Amino acid sequence: MSSKKDAQKTAKSATAINKKFKGFTDEERAAMKERAQELKAEASGQDGERAVLAKIAEMPEPDRTMAKRLHTIIKTSVPTLSPKTWYGMPAYAKDGKVVCFFQSAYKFKSRYATFGFSDEANLDEGAIWPTSFALKELTATEEAKIKALVKKAVS
Repeated sequence: MSSKKDAQKTAKSATAINKKFKGFTDEERAAMKERAQELKAEASGQDGERAVLAKIAEMPEPDRTMAKRLHTIIKTSVPTLSPKTWYGMPAYAKDGKVVCFFQSAYKFKSRYATFGFSDEANLDEGAIWPTSFALKELTATEEAKIKALVKKAVS
């Protein structure tokens, strides 16, 4: 074997050590199932906003309050975004493509909720920029930042 092939084989085996795939978590499997249902619902023309509001209503506190507030902020600051669910999460799309989303802390048993942006968002700043933000609560400061980010994302 050539030394290049030996190095590649060694690198591959080194990265595989102690990294056995244990499968998807229950939460990940549930999110994938929800995504399949969402695609069927979209194809049949179901109302995205109704689905988003239903998902928000299912959330425990404090995620429900934050998600309701985010929904209002996004709908009023960028009314061109369409609400839809995305992997069981409230999301907002431009031309059918998700731009931003809210992930409940409860959904993945995290210590904080997340407000994130997809690669469709126009948030590029040089070679590095944030694409998601941890949320513990929404004050006027966070709301103003989110409004500005969402407006920039669709610009």
